[in-house]
Amino acid sequence: MQIDELIEYMESLGLEIHTTTKARGHLGFFLDGRIDISKSTPQERIIPTLLHEFAHYIHSKIEGNIPKTGGSINIIFNTDEDFTDELIAVTNFVDYHSKCEKLIRHRDMVKDSIKKLDLQIKQDYPKFQRSKKFKEFDRAIRGTKLKYLLKYDRVRIMPWFLFGKEEVLSINTIEQDFPNLKTAFVNYIRLKSLTRKQRRISNRIAKLHRYYNRPTELFARLVEGLYLDKTLTRQLAPKATTRFFELLEQGYYKELKNIFDLFVTKC
Repeated sequence: MQIDELIEYMESLGLEIHTTTKARGHLGFFLDGRIDISKSTPQERIIPTLLHEFAHYIHSKIEGNIPKTGGSINIIFNTDEDFTDELIAVTNFVDYHSKCEKLIRHRDMVKDSIKKLDLQIKQDYPKFQRSKKFKEFDRAIRGTKLKYLLKYDRVRIMPWFLFGKEEVLSINTIEQDFPNLKTAFVNYIRLKSLTRKQRRISNRIAKLHRYYNRPTELFARLVEGLYLDKTLTRQLAPKATTRFFELLEQGYYKELKNIFDLFVTKC
C-alpha cells in the first residue's frame, strides 16, 4: 500500500491529514476531523498509525464523546458480548509497550530493595513495621532538617537571613551530611524514598493500563493488528475479529470497509 494513496483517500472524505507535526507527543493523533502523524514516525509505522487514527475517526461517527468516555465495547461491536480480553491480547501484539514490562521489572526491583532495607532495619529494631510510626527514628531526628528527606529525595533549604547560605540535602549524601546518624535510620530514609518511587511507578503502570484498555484504543489496535498480521490477529481474537468482519460487511464501520477493500486486503 502506498502512503500517498491512503492519505489521498482519507482526504477525499474531508479529513485533514498532517504528517509534519509533533502529533502532541504521540506517533499519531485524531481529533475533530483531523489526523496528525508525527514527523518522527518511522516509515514502516506510518501506514499502521494512519489506520489506527482512522479507526478512531470511524469510532467517533458511531459513538459520541469518545475523548471523554473512551467508548464502549458493546457499542463498537454492537453486541452484549465482551471481547476485552481478546482485544488486550491483540494490543500486546501491536504495541509491546502496552505490557509495561520494563516498568513492572523496575517496580519489582524497587520492591526487592525495600524488603532488604526492611530486614536491615529490623536487625537493630526487631519490632519495626513499615505501616506504623518509627518512634525511635522520630526521636532521633527531632530538631534536625532530616524530616524533609522523608518527603523528598532532594531539598534546597533557603536561609532565613539575606546573606545566609543555601543548604542542599539529598538522600545520596545522608552519611556525609549526618555522620552520626545510625545506619538503621539512614536505611529508613532510603526506604521511604523507595516507597515513593514504587508508588510513582505503580501509578504510571495503572495510567498506561487505563489508556491501553480504553475501548476506543482496543478497537484502533485491532484494525492496526489486522493490517500488520491478519492471521495472528485472528488467532489472538477469534470472536472479536469474526464480529468485526460481520459488521464491516454490513457497513456498520462505514468508510472503514472501503479502506479494507482498497488497501488492507491487498496486503
